[in-house]
Amino acid sequence: MEQLTQRLLRYVKINTRSDEASTSVPSTQSQVEFARMLEKECLQIGLSDVTYNTSNGFLTATLPSNTSKEVTPIGFIAHMDTADFESENVSPHIVHNYDGHDLVLNDEQQIILKVADFPNLKNYVGHTLMLTDGTTLLGADNKAGIAAILEAMVYLLNHPEIEHGTVRVAFGPDEEIGRGANLFDAKGFNTKYAYTVDGSVKGELEYESFNAAAAKVTFKGVSVHPGTAKGKMINAVKLAMEFDAMLPVDQVPEKTEGYEGFFLCSSLNATIENASASYIIRDHDKEKFNQKKQLMLQNAAKMNDQYGTAVVSVDMHDSYYNMGEVISKDMTPVNVAKQAMENLGITPIIKPIRGGTDGSKITFMGIPTPNIFTGAENFHGKYEFASMQDLEASKQTILEIIRLFSQLEK
Repeated sequence: MEQLTQRLLRYVKINTRSDEASTSVPSTQSQVEFARMLEKECLQIGLSDVTYNTSNGFLTATLPSNTSKEVTPIGFIAHMDTADFESENVSPHIVHNYDGHDLVLNDEQQIILKVADFPNLKNYVGHTLMLTDGTTLLGADNKAGIAAILEAMVYLLNHPEIEHGTVRVAFGPDEEIGRGANLFDAKGFNTKYAYTVDGSVKGELEYESFNAAAAKVTFKGVSVHPGTAKGKMINAVKLAMEFDAMLPVDQVPEKTEGYEGFFLCSSLNATIENASASYIIRDHDKEKFNQKKQLMLQNAAKMNDQYGTAVVSVDMHDSYYNMGEVISKDMTPVNVAKQAMENLGITPIIKPIRGGTDGSKITFMGIPTPNIFTGAENFHGKYEFASMQDLEASKQTILEIIRLFSQLEK
């Protein structure tokens, strides 16, 4: 576990935040540099076919089969980028044998991880926790996944007596901005099944994700002096507020759970003359997902009719789809992962992802790719933390999945 901890510590200190405004692949040069570093480490530990693909930003490598049996090849995937939150100068610290009380992340700024706000902390009494300093995210999403995968590979390379089939690994860019897997070479990856190691709580096993779309809504107003504005001014700020008020008030992230979908206005920039709002649209049910998209368009049309001119326009595109549509037809990777966890004394938590992973897209490319846990929580913010015991359990789950697949001949 100490080696796993040190690997994660090294990785999270490297800023690999992705950039939605960028058109390059990867979206940031820091991800290229991180991939090149991982490339060297993959070679050093003894993996084969280590390749950094400059056209799609993915680093891939192979642990060759050491069995004479015809075993189904499998893969493990994690993403290199971190979310849209401060990620420069990540300065993590370790708390050993956590006692269940509030954790001071930053004494000077009095930033405290409070049990009252995050009662899930009580699940980690006695654990070794990796925390932020309260000014950045941690980046365990998804560097914990990278660390667990590579430490599993190190273990198998150091224990050649353990029989296994071909294992492929891939570390990709730009998952957090929703386009990392768009250019993934599924055919070249050459596995029948794969897993993203991008989950949270110990035991998580997810094979259903949201259907997802993104929409940019623009509003065109008319700006005149407020003293002579009657009958002339159209305030784009008010247009944006009016549009948002037309969406179902209970279909927002803070009021939904489980399979319930939502609309989220993630950003708004507005003046009297011009405004733009970014929305994400989510639903597990394909029909409800399409209805949500249609509602956005219908509301824009209503407003344009009401004002007698084109005051609203919607530019919308699909981001990814519910991978459960595919995986439910062949539950082998889910059943194997479930058995692996049970063999290790881990209770599987099989539930839908209220989001998506690279597996959401890779599944539709022909490789069913459910998601398994890393043992980290509170992603995308300063309260993010990771349990080293549960990250070790993630590594052990990867090893047990590989062992079970070695018993399943093609």
